[in-house]
Parts: sequence; C-alpha cells; structure tokens
Amino acid sequence: MDALTQYLEQNRERFVEDLKAALRIPSVSAKAEHKADCARCAQHIADHLRALGMTRVEVVPTAGHPVVYGEWLGAKGKPTALLYGHYDVQPPEPLELWTTQPFEPVVRDGKLYARGAVDDKGQVYMHLKAIEAHMKVNRGLPINLKVVIEGEEEVGSDNLAKFLRDRRKELDADVILVSDTAMLGPDQPALTYALRGICYTQIEVTGPSKDLHSGHFGGAVMDPANALCTIVAALKDGDGHITVPGFYDRVRTLSAADKQALHDVPFDEQGFLAESGSPGPWGEKGWSTLERISVRPTLDVNGMWSGYTGEGSKTILPSFAAAKVSMRLVPDQDPAAVFRAFEAHVKRLAPPGVTVKVIDLHSAPPFITSPDHPMLEAARRALTRAWSKPAVMMREGGSIPVMATFQETHGLPSILMGFGLDDDQVHSPNEKFSLTSFHGGTKSVAYLYEELARTH
Repeated sequence: MDALTQYLEQNRERFVEDLKAALRIPSVSAKAEHKADCARCAQHIADHLRALGMTRVEVVPTAGHPVVYGEWLGAKGKPTALLYGHYDVQPPEPLELWTTQPFEPVVRDGKLYARGAVDDKGQVYMHLKAIEAHMKVNRGLPINLKVVIEGEEEVGSDNLAKFLRDRRKELDADVILVSDTAMLGPDQPALTYALRGICYTQIEVTGPSKDLHSGHFGGAVMDPANALCTIVAALKDGDGHITVPGFYDRVRTLSAADKQALHDVPFDEQGFLAESGSPGPWGEKGWSTLERISVRPTLDVNGMWSGYTGEGSKTILPSFAAAKVSMRLVPDQDPAAVFRAFEAHVKRLAPPGVTVKVIDLHSAPPFITSPDHPMLEAARRALTRAWSKPAVMMREGGSIPVMATFQETHGLPSILMGFGLDDDQVHSPNEKFSLTSFHGGTKSVAYLYEELARTH
C-alpha cells in the first residue's frame, strides 16, 4: 500500500468527524432565517481550506450567500483544475419524518444520516480530505487547484454567474471538477457526461376576492382549486407526452454513441423502482425507464395548495390556488423559451372565471460534455484504481445550474465524478451518505489528482 492510500485508510474515522462538524451547520439557502448559518458555514469551510494549506482563501460576499474561494498553485507545469461544490442544503421539512434530527449527524449501519450528507457537503469533503492527504504525504498537490464552493446551488445559483464572470481570468483552468452526482451501485462507479436543465415555475390561480361559503356560492362562481386541477391535468396527455406547444422541437436526437452509452449502463430497473416505493413504472410512452430519467424531458407537479387543509371540515370555496411545476430539460432546450411557451399554454388552459399568473422561479440550461476527452480518461483510470469495477459513462436526470455557466464562461471539459446512491434520500427526510461511498470517493479523488497530473 502506497503512503497516500495508507494515510487515507488510517484517517477514515477523523474524516467523518470533520464532515460531521460541517453537517451540524443548518445552511439552508432557501430560508431567510438561515442567512447567518450560511455565512457561518462558508467561514467554516474557508477556515478548513486554510488549515489544509491552501495558499489563498477568501469568503466572497454576493447579493445572496457568500462564495468560498481557495487556491494552491504550486505544481509548476502541471494542469490546473477548477473544483466546484456547494455548502448550502435543502430545507429539512417535514421534520417529523426524520428518524434522527437533520442537523445532528448520526452513523447507523455504515451510513451517515444528516441533511447535506451526500448533497453536497459529504462530496465536497471528499475533495478536502484528498487535498489533506496529498499535503500531508507529499507536501503539495500533484496539480494546481482552484476551489469554488457556493451557497446558492439549491436555489438556482443566481449570484454565482456574476462571480464567475467577474473573476474569469483568475479562474482560468484546464478542467472543471464536480462531485455532486451519483454512482450506479455500491461498487459501480460512474462518470456523468450530461445533466438535464430545469425550468421551475409557480402557477397562481385567483378567483373571488375572498374565501366564500361553499353552500351560498358553490356552483355560481369558478373554484380556483378546480380550475388549477383542470390546468394541471391538461399539461400531459394519456401517454405521458407534455402538451406545451413546441416543447419537444429542440430536443436533440440521440447519436449512435449516446445510444451505445445507454446500452452499456448496467441499470437495475427493478431495484430503481423498489427504491422509489412506487407500485410500478410509468412515463412517456415509447421510452424505457432509463431513457425517461436521463435523455427525455419531463414535467412534474412538485406541490399544490389551496383552501382549508386543517383537521375536520370547513366548507369554503377558496379564493386562491397554486402549484409548483418543474420541467427537466435536455440538450438543446432553452429554459427561457420553454417558460414562455409554458406560460402561454397555462393561460390558454385556464377556464373562465379566474385569473392566472405564471412565475419563473429559477431555471438552468442542460449540460453535456465530450465523454472521450483525455481528462475524462484520467478520471476513468482513477476510478479503476479505487474500485473493483470500471466506471460507466452515464447521463443523469438532475440539474447542476452552474455547469451551463461554466460552459459559457470557460468552455472546458468537465469531470462529474459523484458517489451518491439511488437510496440516499436526496432532498428527502433521512438523507444519508454511505461511508463506503464517502471513503471510496475520497480515495478516487486523491487518485484523480495524480492521474490528471499525468495528462501533461
């Protein structure tokens, strides 16, 4: 066992304790009440980067939550990697569904439970611990490294683009590194070369100026809740096709290489569905489950509310109803164009007797990079060293808003090397990160830095 691997093995328990310290900070970017917590988490990570030996570290204010920047540029003649991650987390609600408190990390059965355990603090800390190992064993990194850890990924990364553009020259690099994606199984590493984009909206339906007695007014005026249901039901047809005019016009046709990459993915459909808890598959007619979650666009209702929902009965006709609707987009769909078409379609679907407002809450374009680039070959070699199975190339259904921004500002190859699992409860109660994934990911990242050094 080489010295680097030995250091990683000997310090596994302490690495977990260091991660727990970050997980205890409730850095929920979506809630104003946690603004100070987000600032505290940014400072915590910045202090950790300094302790690791990064030669320059900043906490950079933005119009929202701060960005953490760090760098170490002591590997003369070697490639420079720009590492991206985020310290903000999703809201933990509903709290009653957590087995343990979301911001009191607990290890059970070899898994670390906490909000942010896998998305994305745990995956950020894989890189921090890989940096530590190289610094302790080799007194430096094999590559030059620039680190950008933001605090607004879970709310659309609204202020990160300005940071990236303002600092474009000093953020110059040879490759982008991101660990915020998944692997296909406990011992099946993967490299993600495409992500879906997103268009996240809110539909608001208003009828009468106030809640009305359903006996006095029911049947005489339009119920906004009924109107909303009418609209939502018409957004897809019986075959699961999205009815927004022009929605599919710019969907990129799959190449032969894309089809082969899909064919090569060892996808366990039964296991995937079992993790969902759903009684069976459903989706767009004519496409497989794997295709539906990776290469096809979607439209889903994320939440609906209206009227009285408390205990017992209250016979009202509500004045207002709303729904949050997200669309996952694929290359080459444009979120702005999709929103315009969606807004017009929703208003056409609205029955008389109500007014409808459609809000664009946040959006991000889809992302795709070349799976054959030498930098990705280096990542394949690193994963082969760390795991018993070779990595597969995959397209993931989620969105990382900054990836399209990186393509615009940097135009670089991107390595998306993540270690989450389908059952990690991302964005849900009881989020977890398998310690096998955490330690295997840390080893993979440490090896990745070495393999990238060999590309020059």
